[in-house]
Amino acid sequence: MGTVLAVVSQKGGVGKTTTAINLASALARRGRKTLLVDVDPQGAVRHGVGLAGVDQPAGLADVLAGTHELQDVVLATPLPWLRVLLAGSVADSGDHEAYHAEIARSPKLGELFTRARKRGYIVVVDTPPGLGAVTRRVLSHSQHVIVPLQCEPLALQTTSQILRAVRDATATNGALVLDGILLTMLEDGNAVSQRVAAYVREQLPAELLFDVAIPRTMASIDAFAAGQPVVLRSPDDPASRAYTRLAELLDAKLR
Repeated sequence: MGTVLAVVSQKGGVGKTTTAINLASALARRGRKTLLVDVDPQGAVRHGVGLAGVDQPAGLADVLAGTHELQDVVLATPLPWLRVLLAGSVADSGDHEAYHAEIARSPKLGELFTRARKRGYIVVVDTPPGLGAVTRRVLSHSQHVIVPLQCEPLALQTTSQILRAVRDATATNGALVLDGILLTMLEDGNAVSQRVAAYVREQLPAELLFDVAIPRTMASIDAFAAGQPVVLRSPDDPASRAYTRLAELLDAKLR
């Protein structure tokens, strides 16, 4: 039986999508059957997996709408063990309100996750920023959750909110486990960034924090712009090594 891991954050711009893409890729490189699902209607995953230059492929929104079948919209990737389900036509339509409502009322998302789990997939889910209906729905069907936290002062203000949301989700979904908070965009030589990281490590229980942090590197920025996970494009880059280590830490938990 597979499992569902949600990547959630209270605010955007914290490396959530980059984390979902690279974690999924790193798990696939370890030989784990992995399905990366983009439930964020902004559809940013397609930019990080090299599909930004083509017409918007059908995806989750189109499965929910009943215009496409799941097996017709799950895409192969250069990694043999990685498949991707993009957000679909909602990313270009701009009608996010209808999409949110469909996610909230339709049983298809839960059915999709169950189907993937029965086939032995680790389902890595990139959620929208914030704690709206889509993210809460994903958490209700997940077994694992990680929280990227950018190493900048504003991000600290959102930590308690996202932790409360995860706690609320565990009250109704007893199978859900918070695997940890992941420090992201840690800048070497930036005093503010380093101070934030040190403060978080001092204030939060050690069991809530991964012992790996994701550095901000030019290679990771260039990789996203090029439509490739940094773990594939620049495997020796510090960010790539950090994501590889994160996958190693999570691997045993996701069995």
